[in-house]
Amino acid sequence: MFVSGQVDPFHHLKILPNSDGTITRLRADPLTHPTFDATLPIPVLTQDTTINQSNKTFARIFLPRPSLHNSSTNLPLIVYFHGGGFILFSAATHFFHDACVNLAKDTNSIVVSVDYRLAPEHRLPAAYDDAVEALHWLKSKPHHWLRNHADYSNCYLMGSSAGANIAYHAALRVAAETNSDGINYLEPLKIRGLILSQPFFGATVRVPSEVSLAEDPVLAPHVCDVLWELSLPVGVDREHEYCNPRGGDGGVSLERVRELGWRVLVSGCHEDPLVDHQIGLATLVAEKGVPVLTSFNPTGSHGAEVRDPLHQNRLHHLVKHFIAPPLPPPPSIHNLSPQNSA
Repeated sequence: MFVSGQVDPFHHLKILPNSDGTITRLRADPLTHPTFDATLPIPVLTQDTTINQSNKTFARIFLPRPSLHNSSTNLPLIVYFHGGGFILFSAATHFFHDACVNLAKDTNSIVVSVDYRLAPEHRLPAAYDDAVEALHWLKSKPHHWLRNHADYSNCYLMGSSAGANIAYHAALRVAAETNSDGINYLEPLKIRGLILSQPFFGATVRVPSEVSLAEDPVLAPHVCDVLWELSLPVGVDREHEYCNPRGGDGGVSLERVRELGWRVLVSGCHEDPLVDHQIGLATLVAEKGVPVLTSFNPTGSHGAEVRDPLHQNRLHHLVKHFIAPPLPPPPSIHNLSPQNSA
């Protein structure tokens, strides 16, 4: 699994494997409770609401405070999926909570952060199932903040690391659900595109960035190996479409994404061992005719767009412009001409 001299991936991830196929998570990352008291001087209000009680999934909604006093303009809706290699963290983990607070504030959007089931207790596609269920749950406008302040015609799916993988596969499923007659089973929710921040993908063969960054202190390739072993369905390898986007029928689904007019933003950092996989994903999306915007910074490790303020700010600046509605066309010369007087 790993060679002598390399960091023990289980120690690095702070997990212990159990004989029944589960893991014991030893991390003690603080959790942040939601704050929805409008009398507090905070820029973003937050509130949790249940999606599926049986699966213990929920959504944390982030509402920019100024929108409470502005009912005339609804805000873009960003559905967000946290990272953690499919096995760690939640929507309440402090650094993902803080990142979503800043995302809502910086982009003036409502952010719905989806908490999904984790592997290996719930291997893929459980997280994809939860993501799609969350989108169908959202279409009913289940919370008054969504009913009163969200622009359901301007929705984007976004994720960080493994969350970007989840956003991508949820989008492919939703695209496949939309039939050739254009019937959208998520109405009134209308997805406009995807925002994939340092997406977590792989393959059986190491790409050059994994080779050159084999000893990366944040997410070395042999640590990724363990994450995939714990999260992929039993018996499949890393050529499976959940890991390698060129596997399976993902290309066909991307053609449907193109037909729906969705756009894709892929961002990353060149000091991330996964960057060549991320560039490969963007290349695949472009090959299928889907409009794709890429931004890869020369510095920054995996997770920098969540935890590093500078990289996070750059990402949010990109997102703000990516989700902005197009400017109306300038008035025609005819419209500028003075009307003839009678």
